[in-house]
Amino acid sequence: MHPRILDRNKAALIVIDVQEAFRSVIPDFEKTARRAAIAVQGFRLLGLPVLITEQYPKGLGRTAAEILAVLPEDFEIFEKTAFSSCGAVAFVDNVKALDISQVVLCGLETHVCVNQTAHDLLDHGMQVHLLLDVVCSRSKVNKKAGLGKMFESGVVPSSTEMALFELMRDARDESFKQIQQLIK
Repeated sequence: MHPRILDRNKAALIVIDVQEAFRSVIPDFEKTARRAAIAVQGFRLLGLPVLITEQYPKGLGRTAAEILAVLPEDFEIFEKTAFSSCGAVAFVDNVKALDISQVVLCGLETHVCVNQTAHDLLDHGMQVHLLLDVVCSRSKVNKKAGLGKMFESGVVPSSTEMALFELMRDARDESFKQIQQLIK
């Protein structure tokens, strides 16, 4: 298998800061939250790890309702104040404990928390795949700047559908029909 194709034995999903306070200030928020929920469901159907962060939830609110609706009530969400998710020790410890080498990132904002997390994960030796259909910023210019910087640094562009199909590898996968329904 090509090294830039996602491998089910090496991958986890990280959803960064898709929080309620952004709903009214980011134009694509609702679409991004719905797509993040689909990515979460797909990874969970495949039995793959999902990590979720919240930036200063006291001020920015909790994770979007669309995502919380597809998680178990006792799901651990990592709170942080650093813009990079890697600034939260518990988050880094959990990533290390997963024994993975590929991460699939999504969330917001593209040019701040997603960008800084991607760079820190690259620095930790991870291969980073970015779901382009599940990232957003308040402005198109900032989103474009964040994407450009990440791609220049080696982040692999992807999408929810692309990632899920790479992870399944075959239509005979036991999760294929359920995932197909998710992405329709």
